[in-house]
Amino acid sequence: MSNFVNNLSCIDISANQQIKCIDMHTGGEPLRVITSGFSGLKSKRIVEKRLECLEHQDHLRTAIMGEPRGHSDMYGALITESERADSDFGVLFLHNEGYSTMCGHAIIALSTLAERAGHFKEKEELKIDSPAGQVTAYYKNGQAYFDNVASFIVKLDHQINHPALGSFTTDVAFGGAYYAYVDADKLGISLSKANAVKLSELGEEIKALVNDSLVLSHPVDESLSFLYGVIFYSSSQTKDKESHSKHVCIFADGELDRSPTGTGVSARAAILHAREQINAGDKITIESIVESSFDVTIQKETQFHGYNAVIPRVFGTAYITAFSNFVLEDSDPFKHGFFLK
Repeated sequence: MSNFVNNLSCIDISANQQIKCIDMHTGGEPLRVITSGFSGLKSKRIVEKRLECLEHQDHLRTAIMGEPRGHSDMYGALITESERADSDFGVLFLHNEGYSTMCGHAIIALSTLAERAGHFKEKEELKIDSPAGQVTAYYKNGQAYFDNVASFIVKLDHQINHPALGSFTTDVAFGGAYYAYVDADKLGISLSKANAVKLSELGEEIKALVNDSLVLSHPVDESLSFLYGVIFYSSSQTKDKESHSKHVCIFADGELDRSPTGTGVSARAAILHAREQINAGDKITIESIVESSFDVTIQKETQFHGYNAVIPRVFGTAYITAFSNFVLEDSDPFKHGFFLK
């Protein structure tokens, strides 16, 4: 046995393409941070880098997000050159369907990596360019947090009709991505882990209904103008009675977020503020399906291209789980991955 193990170190993989990553999780939601293996992106703007990656390197996204190296609920972050002169770097967000516009759990994880690398010994903040805009992250007392892009309401009480659930309303808001919010308590929907498959199915069905009945148009960039996910929320199903509510986010192609969703709690803060249920400076705790939690507060009220908006600050914790070196062998029929769900 010992000779066999010793001989494994002699395997030569140098002729194959390799992608190196740092695996992490934030509140149970995975993040695969890509540190090498993708080609450099030539575009200047992050939204253009996103399109460039889609057109020229999408096979690498499927290779490390999908099976056999990942799974249909895997999530990734590709570090890029910054767009703005005062930003530290840029980032693209990868998942089973393509590329997101912003991701809070990823920002928390990247901020944690920056702290482990000594960044916050030299600077108080970390500026990151995302497709949705620049975000500013911090790390203090063992916790990362970030000030998100402007978050705003698109429509409150948007009515849809589901064939099984009947007629009900959703609130649609932007927190770096667009979400439709569904009150699970009113519809008798359990936000338990045992109900995960059903939640994913319902989320996809509701997203299609909202897409059919509401046109989204981001005021700055049309490439951001799509409904990313559906968030089921409950004020009665939290584990901790001090928590404000519980979130289950279904996004991309039926992915279920294990965390409370950083962009999701941002847009929810905008909704609660518009409904006069929280004020600027109030901090609330939102739980996830696996009972992890994010805190969110409104840093300030603002205007964003005609929208009454808020700047949310989101708090969370992230952990390193692995350092990975993925190999793409030319003869492997699944070299570029696949997805099952």
